[in-house]
Order: sequence, then structure tokens, then C-alpha cells
Amino acid sequence: MKLQMENAVESAPAETPVAVQNSLELSVVMPCLNEAETLRNCIMQAAGALREAGIRGEIIVADNGSTDGSQEIARQCGARVVSVQVKGYGHALQGGIAAACGKYILMGDADASYDFSHIPRFFTELRAGADLVMGNRFRGGIARGAMPLLHRYLGNPVLTWLGRLVFRAPCGDIYCGLRAFRKDAYEKLGLQTTGMEFATEMVIKAALLNMRVVEVPTTLSPDGRSRPPHLRTWRDGWRTVRFLLLYSPRWLFLYPGIVLMVAGLIVSALLIAGPRKVGSVTFDVDTLVYAAISILLGFQAITIAIFAKVFAISEGLLPPDNKVEKFLSYATLEAGLIAGILIFLIGLGLSLYAVASWRSHHFGPLDSSQMLRLTLPAAVSMTLGVQISIASFFLSVLRLKRK
Repeated sequence: MKLQMENAVESAPAETPVAVQNSLELSVVMPCLNEAETLRNCIMQAAGALREAGIRGEIIVADNGSTDGSQEIARQCGARVVSVQVKGYGHALQGGIAAACGKYILMGDADASYDFSHIPRFFTELRAGADLVMGNRFRGGIARGAMPLLHRYLGNPVLTWLGRLVFRAPCGDIYCGLRAFRKDAYEKLGLQTTGMEFATEMVIKAALLNMRVVEVPTTLSPDGRSRPPHLRTWRDGWRTVRFLLLYSPRWLFLYPGIVLMVAGLIVSALLIAGPRKVGSVTFDVDTLVYAAISILLGFQAITIAIFAKVFAISEGLLPPDNKVEKFLSYATLEAGLIAGILIFLIGLGLSLYAVASWRSHHFGPLDSSQMLRLTLPAAVSMTLGVQISIASFFLSVLRLKRK
């Protein structure tokens, strides 16, 4: 093993000799924030695994502002220290990965919970053509006390299930921090998050880009530090749920919007001619009012889904989508304005007909139940027409940056 021994490099990989850069296969990146108790063991374990497997590699400690002497420990063990000033788990990893010289990267926490002797398992899959190799602690074994019961039986399984459902992410342990990837594949991901969501975003984007993702069994041991871990159960769990939803406008906006709009249209169609009796319950214009509101809310959610998807693609948060491109080729500003005006005119026509009916009664009292069956569709049509027109303008603004 040709392990990088220089300890003067703290800012840029350019300071690493070119001959060494060209010979390295694997860079082991460990984010570090006051890990003096466990860092030495992690580095020596990783170095031993590289040596025994004959892997030409380096070990990088991405220090995020440690004050307990972790940097000096890393240098004494032959690791390269990269100082990352901006706080955050994702920032630390990004800094370490950017400084890495290996063709492949393996990342793992420096708290002694992960077994770096499993490095060859990950490396073998990378050499076989995998883009991302995920560790699976449920397959390899979780030691007693290594993972809180809430994480083991609820948090991790549920969030992993959400990732598989929403993004078809092919992994059974979405939170596992011991993982490896090709550096060129990592660069294609264009990861944006800088906190704990960084690791989740990596899996999600790899799935969206149809990269080859495989799993290998690994283990989890109790945290070797005497201080509490940086992870916060409810805060970080919510951040993951929020991230999954924000990265999937379909599930957050589109599908609920379609359900609301379709339900509203069906109920409106059933009640527009007159009241409907189901058993002993009679549905009339009061229900029709809620159906009208459902249509408008559903349409608004659908438009927000479209806005969110277009914005995410334009900002590089999500990869380009052929279905979206095809839809946008038809949903031009002009087409939206024409559709909006036509629907508005339908509503306006119904409103004028309602006024004419009122006039025929000399603008006196009318049967409110019958009139609402006319005025509600009119109001909904006019509102939808305006919404479609405004949405078309806003969609055009979102696409101004696109060539």
C-alpha cells in the first residue's frame, strides 16, 4: 500500500505530488469534529485494511474545526488532514472528497462505530463497475446498544421504505454512513445539501440518474466516544422526511392535487343536477361548495408541483426529466393564456346567464339551492381561468434561464 504520509496538506489536493495522485486507487475520507478518542483506531484500522488488500490508497481526515487535538493525531497516524472551515457534516465530506486523489472514495465516520476492515468488500464492487456501494448494517449485524431501538425498528426502516417507494432507491439501509463510490460518479451527482441530508441526497440522486447501486453487508458497533453523538433523533429524522418530500414534488404536491381535483370534479358532476341521497344522508349544495373548493385547491397543488419540478431541474437539484420536457413543449405561455381565457369566458358566460335568470325574476329572491348550481361552476371556471393564466406567466419566468 502506498499510503499518503504528508501532513502539510490542509487546503488543496494540488499540494499532493502528481506521481502519488496518479497511483492512488482509493481515498478513505473521515469527517471529523473532536474525535480524538476514536480517530486513531479508525485510521489504523483503515490503513491495515488497505495494506492487507494491496490497495494503493490514502486516508483523509476532513476536520471541521476540532479543538481536542484530532488534527495532530491524524497526522501522527499518517493521514492527510484537510481543514474545512464551514460547519456541517455535508461540508466536511465535500471538502474531504474534493481533496481526494483516488479514483474511488470511501467515506465513514470516525467514531469507531463502523468497521473499516470491510474496505475490500466495497472496493471489490467498485472495481466490478458499481457507481455507489452502500453498506447494509441490517445484513451485516448491529451490536447490542449500537443503534437506539427507535432508530432500528422505526426511523431507519420507515425512512428507507420511503426512499424506495418515492425514488425506487435500491438499498435497504439508506442511513448507513459507510459507503463507497466512484469519484467521477460523485461529480455527476452535483450534490447540494450540506447537513445530515448529504448522505441521503447521494442515494436519491444516484437512483434518479439510474446509476448502478449495490449493497454489501457491514456491521455497526457502539459509538466509541464518551460524549453524546452529533445525531439528533427527531430533528434529523424530520430533516430527512422533509428532504425526501421536497425532492419529490409528485408525492408532496402532484398526487394530492390530482386526488383533490378529481374528487371535486366527480362530486360536482353528481350534484350539479340536483341533490343525491345515499342511504339516509342527503348531499346537496353545501357539499357542492366543498367540492368546488377541492377543485381549486387541487389545481393549485398541481401547479406548485410543476413549478417545484422545473425549479429543481433548473437549479441542478434534480436531473432533467424527459416527461417534463415534453409537457413544457406543449405548455407554452401562449397555450396557457388561451386555455385560461377560454375557461374564464365559460365561467363569465354562466355568470351572465345567472344574472339574466335573476333579471327575469325582477332581481328579487331566488331559490338559492338552484342558483348555486349555476353560480358555483361559474365562479370556479372564472377562478381557474385566472389561475391558469397566472401560472403560465410564472412558469415562463422559471424557464427564462433555460436555453
